[in-house]
Amino acid sequence: MEHKDSSPQTMDTLVSLCKRRGFIFQSSEIYGGINGFWDYGPLGCELKRNIRDSWWRAMVRRREDVVGLDATIIMHPAIWKASGHADGFADPMVDCKACRHRFRADQLCEEHGLALLRTAGGFALPPEVKCTHCGSKDLTEPRAFNLMFKTYVGPVEEEGAAAYLRPETAQAIFAQFRNVLETSRQSVPFGVAQMGKSFRNEINPRNFTFRSREFEQMELEFFIRPDEAVELIRGRVASLADKPDLSQPQDDWGWEVWHKYWVEQRMAWYRAIGLPAASLVEYWQPKAELAHYARACVDIQYAFPFGVQELEGIAARGDFDLTQHHKHSGKPMEVFDEQLKLAAAGMDAAARAAFTQRVTDTWSRDGRDPEAARAFAALLLEGKYIPHVIEPSAGVDRLALALLCNAYAEEQVAGDKGKTETRTVLRFYPSVAPVMVAVFPLVKNKPELYKHARGIFDALQRRWCCFWDESGAIGRRYRRQDEIGTPFCVTVDFQTLEDGTMTLRDRDSMQQERLTLEALKERLDGLTA
Repeated sequence: MEHKDSSPQTMDTLVSLCKRRGFIFQSSEIYGGINGFWDYGPLGCELKRNIRDSWWRAMVRRREDVVGLDATIIMHPAIWKASGHADGFADPMVDCKACRHRFRADQLCEEHGLALLRTAGGFALPPEVKCTHCGSKDLTEPRAFNLMFKTYVGPVEEEGAAAYLRPETAQAIFAQFRNVLETSRQSVPFGVAQMGKSFRNEINPRNFTFRSREFEQMELEFFIRPDEAVELIRGRVASLADKPDLSQPQDDWGWEVWHKYWVEQRMAWYRAIGLPAASLVEYWQPKAELAHYARACVDIQYAFPFGVQELEGIAARGDFDLTQHHKHSGKPMEVFDEQLKLAAAGMDAAARAAFTQRVTDTWSRDGRDPEAARAFAALLLEGKYIPHVIEPSAGVDRLALALLCNAYAEEQVAGDKGKTETRTVLRFYPSVAPVMVAVFPLVKNKPELYKHARGIFDALQRRWCCFWDESGAIGRRYRRQDEIGTPFCVTVDFQTLEDGTMTLRDRDSMQQERLTLEALKERLDGLTA
């Protein structure tokens, strides 16, 4: 049988399917909707749950060096002052004076194939840019727009009671670093993972759920020793030039190797849940694009129908975050490292002086404060340091959209009566499919058959998300399940009553075979382990 696949050329086809089949609805639709907010229906919430479960298994449950955290959405506003969000978390915004449409300045420039200009005072638009809504060139100058949603804690709306909905989940991990370290029996290197809602008042939400004002993140902060500490303990710092084996972490790794390790780990996970390598791009940000605190950052991007866009960023953030909270809170964020203390204790005065000089020279070459370098070296020689961090940060909603885009296909197949018909199918990997298996009684007017089919459904439902469908022709029931991405359909017929076997139909090949219930459970277990 010849299959002809085609991905949706625009998002319209996918958006229509998502609403028709209960994946995603516009929030508050009966009141006209609210831009940038989306609700996940029965199938969409199962898809997101499977994504989160898969990520948590890979990042926490199957590792000994990562623990979890579930922090509040509203935190003390001083956290956002320390992190820089209160003062600097902003996008440049422009308004059209003619039609009053508002745009993100960088996105408006992109639509003209141009780049936003940086100036001493901020940003400026290239002269060619005009309003994409009415064509006017009468646009305001770009101005900063803080993306955090503001609210108030307590009964009075006054500035002293102001707080914010978190724009990211990461800062809670840094704020709770000491508590997690002291209660988890972990030591550096180790990570803290968190999933949860974040909120950003995007100027121009667009591309369906890709850029929303309320979204869900999956973030890991993996704390590592500074390279200088690794040098003292091991006498060397492994770098990528050494071509290290990245399959298993080693205690001589510097930040550069740790960063590459997490890029490889994350890319492998995306492939494991069904995104092909050919549709993924590793974008290594050039130095000019890096945040001021970042040593390196890689964006894992996916080829959406509307362009290649970011799914996840993996950043080497240095010690910026913990240092900021160390300074602003007055609470120490240093850790004591027994191996480091022993290494430093074995050094004579000359070796300690030489080490301090090497650190000072390196920092000076990088344009950093020599006095701060000497203080840092002195702290290391006491066996202490503020950990550095590698941060893989992914979006659940963007990934759900990528999986939907990747899974969608239309193909020409032979129908029940021999005529060619179009089959719409979502080819999710079983590990993320909203429904794992659908169970059909061949007919519903035979009590013994119907009861037996219900027993099979109940047995499967204890372990997997299952769907019961008893109405319509079998072929029509297959098509309904194909369109929501169910990998397997089970038909219980009269032979089932005789020998205990049932018909298992594979979504992708559409081939059928007969299996017992135990054999089916074993098959499904192998696909979702």
